[in-house]
Amino acid sequence: MNSVDRVMTALRRQQPDRVPIVEFIIDERIARAIDPDARDVPDFMDRIGLDGVCCGASFSKVSESEDGTYVDEWGVTYKTDAIEFVNHPLRGPIRTLEDAKRYSPPDPDAPHRLGKLPDMVDRYKGKRAIVFFHRAAFMWSAYLMGLDMLLESLLAEPELAELVMDKVLEANIAVARRAVRAGAEVVVLGDDFAHNTAPLMSPALFDEFILHRLTKMVRAIHDEGAFCVKHTDGNIYSILDPIVASGVDAINPIEPLAGMDLRTVKRLVGDKVCIVGNIDCGHLLSNGSPEEVEAAVIRAIQDAGAGGGYILGSSNSIHSSVKPENFVAMVRTARRYGAYGS
Repeated sequence: MNSVDRVMTALRRQQPDRVPIVEFIIDERIARAIDPDARDVPDFMDRIGLDGVCCGASFSKVSESEDGTYVDEWGVTYKTDAIEFVNHPLRGPIRTLEDAKRYSPPDPDAPHRLGKLPDMVDRYKGKRAIVFFHRAAFMWSAYLMGLDMLLESLLAEPELAELVMDKVLEANIAVARRAVRAGAEVVVLGDDFAHNTAPLMSPALFDEFILHRLTKMVRAIHDEGAFCVKHTDGNIYSILDPIVASGVDAINPIEPLAGMDLRTVKRLVGDKVCIVGNIDCGHLLSNGSPEEVEAAVIRAIQDAGAGGGYILGSSNSIHSSVKPENFVAMVRTARRYGAYGS
């Protein structure tokens, strides 16, 4: 069984020859520290022996300022972060309903939109599972409006929130369809719905405003013939059932620092979705020892690996604070102890 078979079998909630190992985002500096000869992050993913390679959509800068801020194709202003790979937004272009009516998302058919995906497909199709990291409706809408304003508008001005989310969703569905047609086999939806203690909105608001849009994106991905993984950080117990009901094939990352217990999630929904992730990158991979990482990986395999339907990975990403030796320990331990029947 090769890596592609292994990942697809797990996503079907069946048992492969061993637990697959996949990371969706790896900071390039961590990759370089471990393997200076890697061509880029997908090449590092291949060389270290992950079962999938991953990239995301590309949205270019359209303007830059001397103060270190820039504006991207969404019209969102960011401050360049000298430490982290992902820059976080300062402000978006939408404040009113009229702003939303005038707004047009980036062209999903732009030649550069799929980023490294075409090259990644050429290099690894058939050898590694091809994974495309993307979003549905929520997080880009939060970037465009500001998270507080988006959440407030769900109650105070739902017409504004729905118009923005529908425009974002339409563009993102088009990008996802292109990605699958270009060779992506798995699409990860990276909209975060929760913080460390609870979802960002009530379950009722989630059902009213988020669920049917998520379901629409999942159906589009399935229509194109790919699997869909739903990523959301935080404590999602109170919205776990509706997320599963959207039709996703897997949930990620089951974040332990947010109180998400892998064994419990496996018991609750492991018969309906594959489970992906759980190795703590907030504290363990950043501050722990390789021996502690090894123990956590073995425990995760014991908690979620039985019968298949589990893919091992971090609880968010391999960010810049992760110790390189701990990531290596995570991968090596999963390969050593993840085999079924051994």
